[in-house]
Amino acid sequence: MILSKLSLLALLTAFACALAPSSKEVESVYSDAHALYLDLHQNPELSAHETQTAAKLAARLRSAGYDVTEHVGGTGLVAILKNGAGPVIMLRTELDALPVEEKTGLPYASKVRSTDDAGRDVPVMHACGHDLHMAALLGTAEVMARSKNTWHGTLMLIGQPAEETIGGAEGMIRDGVFTRFPKPDVAVALHVGNEFPAGMAAITPGVYNTNSDSVRITIYGKGGHGSMPQSAIDPIVIAARTILALQTIVSREIKPGEMAVVTVGYIQAGTKNNIIPDHAEMGLTIRTRKQEVRQQILAAIARIAKAEAAAAGAPREPSVERYEGTDLVYNNPALAERLRAPLEAALGKDKVVTGEPITPSEDFSYFVEQGVPGFYFSLGGADPEKFAAAKASGSQLPSNHSALFAPDVDPALHAGIAAEVAVLRNLLNTSTEELHKSTATPQP
Repeated sequence: MILSKLSLLALLTAFACALAPSSKEVESVYSDAHALYLDLHQNPELSAHETQTAAKLAARLRSAGYDVTEHVGGTGLVAILKNGAGPVIMLRTELDALPVEEKTGLPYASKVRSTDDAGRDVPVMHACGHDLHMAALLGTAEVMARSKNTWHGTLMLIGQPAEETIGGAEGMIRDGVFTRFPKPDVAVALHVGNEFPAGMAAITPGVYNTNSDSVRITIYGKGGHGSMPQSAIDPIVIAARTILALQTIVSREIKPGEMAVVTVGYIQAGTKNNIIPDHAEMGLTIRTRKQEVRQQILAAIARIAKAEAAAAGAPREPSVERYEGTDLVYNNPALAERLRAPLEAALGKDKVVTGEPITPSEDFSYFVEQGVPGFYFSLGGADPEKFAAAKASGSQLPSNHSALFAPDVDPALHAGIAAEVAVLRNLLNTSTEELHKSTATPQP
């Protein structure tokens, strides 16, 4: 007998509901997860320096029964829990925080300061929600370890360093994360933000975010006395003209409707008001979705920087260096639609929506590009009342990377644990062959 689509949907829904974690299961691990969240929020560490963060997470996962390997790709960790024959499913969290001074006013706000890789003293804050990601992963890990009768296969948990500097995933891959350990059949991750109220989740089939490129431009001038500009070639003026010209790339060179962003995030030059320096440095971030647009913009940046320097009579060409980058994250469409049912069963049908692609970027794409189908979904983090008020007034809540960003912890963390458990149980109750068949469509 051939099942109708309606009958098949009903079966899948029933299957998802049967595997959804109970509120009792989530509550049984919530205290541990919340305690870890508070600890991590108050004690954040910068990218590639997450030694204590990784150690805390590793210790708790060992206590939960996982086989944990530390120092993978630097400060990264891999935790494995085997439970008979079946697929290998990976769940990843990030470990790092940002050089941001927290201004949330929370009683557990970070007061940490640290030395960055350039030797500067900087404040440190979990302004991107990675602390909540780690806490959710711990809660999920404990539920999965206590309920091995509900799934079979191998659960692989990844604690990835240096996501904010787009180096951690690549570093773990170079260090053999998929050769020293089982290669996953599917990789899963989430990200919390204020785009949705806490307790909700959003699925984005296909393209999830953007390609990202970081570019450093160093403009060389001729230093001199601020009162005698005729004896110098001012790199700050060249930099100013360059910045304005860069803003015409998207508005005048890219086809209207194509996704493209060119942002100058910093400019550094000089030491004193009456000294014309001999160089100026700028940092750019570029976001795109198409490779041809990406290459067009990078070429235009180099062309404009060199032309502005030449127009000013600079003594040498500027240095234009692309020093880091990552491709966009792509959600396997069949996988994304498959996992809608378990998310709805865990959170409620009205709590799961289809999201639009976002403009931020991140390096989960490195794992997917190793031939591992990926599912990366959004977790709501906004206080529901504040979200409704902001929507009514047309204002926006603080975004990730803001000094004011902080998720509404209790509903967001509860939802994060429930969502991850539901997704993992669904995948770990599916044969490897079926997963490979349903995710066979490659990324375009």
